Amino acid sequence: MNFGFLASFIALILVISITIRKQAKHTKESDEEFWSREHRANNVRRKPLDNLNYIHIPLEKFPTNLMQDNSNVLECIDIIESLTSCKIVNFTGFSNTDLKLEYGTANLELLTEYDQNYTVLVRTLQKWADLLLESGYQQEASVLMEYAVSIDTDISRTYYLLADYYVSCDKMVQIDYLKKKAETLRSANKEVILRNLREKYPDVF
Repeated sequence: MNFGFLASFIALILVISITIRKQAKHTKESDEEFWSREHRANNVRRKPLDNLNYIHIPLEKFPTNLMQDNSNVLECIDIIESLTSCKIVNFTGFSNTDLKLEYGTANLELLTEYDQNYTVLVRTLQKWADLLLESGYQQEASVLMEYAVSIDTDISRTYYLLADYYVSCDKMVQIDYLKKKAETLRSANKEVILRNLREKYPDVF
């Protein structure tokens, strides 16, 4: 019998067993913490929503006069116009439990609606910007993307295209602005955006 092999095999089994136990313990602790927070969240009373960071759309600054014969552009404009009368808040990175703990369970449906409005807004802004870029309206597209970045969009394409635009205009200092905005994101896309900008523009980082 190869005792060296047997000893190594037993050691491997022990390591795997210890790792599994640690993972199981960590999972159990995470589950207990989640359900503890969820229980507390479900007992938080409704709170006022007056101090939320509501987003206001400066439609008058957008290039609504361009490409009026393009149905896709008109659809984007219609969506943005309809959102001007809605309440919009960016809750990217916040779980339902976070929202209930902060604002009360009874407000969750409203807060979800506000966040969905935000998602529609930033996606529509980028779709509109893409259509303008395809037709050569770079400066006008940048207006839409700059506004999206100002309200903390986490759509990576917005940052990449805006960075390309700044390079074409010799506005490298603006890439530093993009970097600083990306650093404040609560989104999972944060590191992806920063890594891409870091690799393309190492002198800025």
